[in-house]
Formats: sequence, structure tokens, C-alpha cells
Amino acid sequence: MSRRDAIYDWFDTRFGLGSAQSFLGKAFPAEDSFLLGEVALFCFGLLVASGTFLGFFYEPSIAATQYQGSVMQYQGKEMPAAFVSVLQITYDVPFGMLIRRMHHWAAHLFIAAMALHMLRVFFTGAYRNPREPQWLVGLGLAGLSMGAAYTGYSLPFDEFASTAVGIGYNVTLSVPILGEWLAQVAFGGSFPSGATIPRLYFFHILVIPLAIAGLLAVHMAILVRQKHTEAARDDAVPGRETVAVDDDSVIVGLPAVPNQVAVSVVVFFITLAALSLLSGFLPVHNIAEYGPNDPASTPGLIMPDWFLMWGYGFLNLVPSWLSFDLLGIHFSAEFIGGMVLPGIVFAAVAAWPFIDSVPEPIHFTADPTERPWPTAVGMAGITFIMSASIAGMDVIVAEVVGMSTSALRPYLIGLVVGAPLLIGLASYAVLGGFEGDPPTEGAVTTDGGEVDGGDDQ
Repeated sequence: MSRRDAIYDWFDTRFGLGSAQSFLGKAFPAEDSFLLGEVALFCFGLLVASGTFLGFFYEPSIAATQYQGSVMQYQGKEMPAAFVSVLQITYDVPFGMLIRRMHHWAAHLFIAAMALHMLRVFFTGAYRNPREPQWLVGLGLAGLSMGAAYTGYSLPFDEFASTAVGIGYNVTLSVPILGEWLAQVAFGGSFPSGATIPRLYFFHILVIPLAIAGLLAVHMAILVRQKHTEAARDDAVPGRETVAVDDDSVIVGLPAVPNQVAVSVVVFFITLAALSLLSGFLPVHNIAEYGPNDPASTPGLIMPDWFLMWGYGFLNLVPSWLSFDLLGIHFSAEFIGGMVLPGIVFAAVAAWPFIDSVPEPIHFTADPTERPWPTAVGMAGITFIMSASIAGMDVIVAEVVGMSTSALRPYLIGLVVGAPLLIGLASYAVLGGFEGDPPTEGAVTTDGGEVDGGDDQ
């Protein structure tokens, strides 16, 4: 026995390497859109790495600390320790500004890649039986990523960040019956308090990342068990054995090792290069411009990041008079706009796979143009979120059109309600939904992706 064979035999007897061969040969569909999930995964890894670096220098406290650094306008002033530490990271720690920018843009790309990934899944019908649990896991990841972003940009405790924290605190406090308890858990009690930043920091660096990592592990486990979906085949695929057009028991694509691994490595470095370019040339939130938290003042322009803008739009649209008491319980406008409406959106997205359900498993993706009803719903949903995001920028829109925000509100409400309906109906009509029953897709029942004892094609 050669030395190589002896080494392999040693590891095989202890780890069962032979049983892993079929797994390493699993096929990965050769479709570029599937790489969006990998981009999101790589961004999460870079977020953890860059966040670890920043954590060595960040001080999660609002205790008064004298600043001694490179920003002359704050030299010798006593300011919250969190604000001081971020100033030092940005201007005094070697590569601090670059890593902070990298962390910022990785968060944005992480959410963007997940959003595009979920849109691909939606429009191709890849959420249907048996992948409903996978859709719910993806929705959970989307919600957690937004929570991570919110707690993250609250940490500098500058004027802008503290205002955002205050809005979140008031919305949480508005929850009937449980509001005070939830505010205590999330923000450490009344805002601002000495417990707020440590509490948000704890959520940002430990609770939410662990939850995201856990859901990612669940996502990968389900993926390994259920296999990827793939586009319907136009012709039979020749290989070791000819794969029939309608045979979904065999996945046609690249072997996971080494082919797909090589592709993944290239995607990782492209992602890293893109984030490096963004970090090198595009600035991020300038805390020196906003200054430390000042409870006596409010920034002239308050807007969250683009992925939270739609929720902020709901807050802007719900009028203050829309408050009422029911059975002795008070329901405020803040609760309706900040909790109820976003909750309805998430509930609708979670319920959709069970609305557009099929009795038998489907392992081929669908053509969106052949599914008028789901595609129209998707287009209406995108329009709805974009319209609500425009409402979140009501101050800018009002300035552009020369109106006050109060006078603009009815038009924004009309946009949020009417635009999705019009776009949905137009999409349904263009795809022939009014011309008759849409074509039905052939249901398939075979699960798996193995042939000849476990090898994918």
C-alpha cells in the first residue's frame, strides 16, 4: 500500500470518507442566478470578519469620554464613548475607515443579494411543494438581516443614529399591553439610557448573527436534502445515461467538487473585489458631520437605509388621528404604521407558498410568462414596496414638487394603493391572463437527484 493510500485509509476508517464521495459529486445547476445565494453567504462571512475587527475598538457605552484624536472640531470635548470610539476607528485606527466602509457595503450587498434571490425564487415558482419551509427560512433571514442593519447603524450614537433609535423605541413602546416589556428587552428601558447601546450592541454582535448562522445552516441542510430546482429542459441531456426531458430525479449541472467549488471561489473574489472598490471610493455615514447625540435637537432630514425605507413610509402615511381604543386597549398610529402594516406584509409573503400550492412535488422552475397570476402578484408586490419607499422619502419628494408633506400625503396614499393595483392588472393582461385559463404545469412526483447508486449527472 502506497503512503497516499495509507493516509486515505487512516482518515477513511475514522471519518467514513467513502460515504462522502456521493455527496461531493452532487450536481449544481449551471445557472448564474443561483449564485445570488452564494454572494449573500460570502457577504455574511465578510460581515463577521470585518465586524470582529471593528469590535476590538468599539466602546458600547454612552459614558462621557474626552476625545483625543484627529478630528480637530471635537478635540478635547467630552462626548459619548460610543461616538468617540467610532471617530477613532474612522480616523485614527489603521485601515479603520476602509474596514468600516467594507462592513457597511457588505451589509447592503447581503440584503440586496437575498432580496434578488427571493425574487428569483418567487417568479420561478421555486417556493412550491416541497420547498415551502425553505421559503419561510429565507423570509426569516431577510427579517433578521434588517434587524442586524438597524442595530448596527444605531451604534455610533451620533445625532442621526440616536434619532433612529428613538423612532424604534417609540414604535416598540406603542405595542399594546406588551410595549413596555418589549422596550425593556430591546432597549434596556427608557430611551436614552445607559443600557440602550450595550443592549443593541449585544443584539448586533451575538443574538442576531447567531440566529442568522442558525437559519443559514437550516437552509443548507434543507438544500442538501431537497436538491436544487432547475430550469425545465428543452431536450434530453446526453451523458453517461440520457436524461429525459421530464426526468426530475436527476439534476443536470456541475459536480459540487471540484467544478462548483472553483466557481464559488471565483464568485467570492469577485464579491470581495466589488466590496473593496465600493469601500475605497464611496463614503459611508459621516458621523463627524452629524455630531454626537443631542437630545435637544433633531436632524433636518431623517431617512433609514433603502431596505427599511418602505417601513418608514408606512409610519409617514398613517395619520396621527388614526388611533382608537378597543376593549380598553389603546391602538396608536405608531403601532399601526410601525408594526401592523409591516407585519401584514411579512405575513402575506409567508403565506404565499400555501396560497399558490400544488399537491405534488415540483423540481423544475417555471417560466414567469406562463404564470400570469403569480407574476402579476409579484409585480404588484414590488410596486407596493417601491411606492411605500417613496412615501418614506416624503420630505425630499415634497421639496421637489413644491408641496408640504401634509399636502402630499393623500397623493402618496393614492400611489401606495393605486400603483400596485394598476401594475398588477397590467402585468396580468400582458401575460394573457384575461384571455382564458393559464396553461397548467405538469406535476412531477419523483424526489431526489441520484441515479446509479447515488451519482448526479
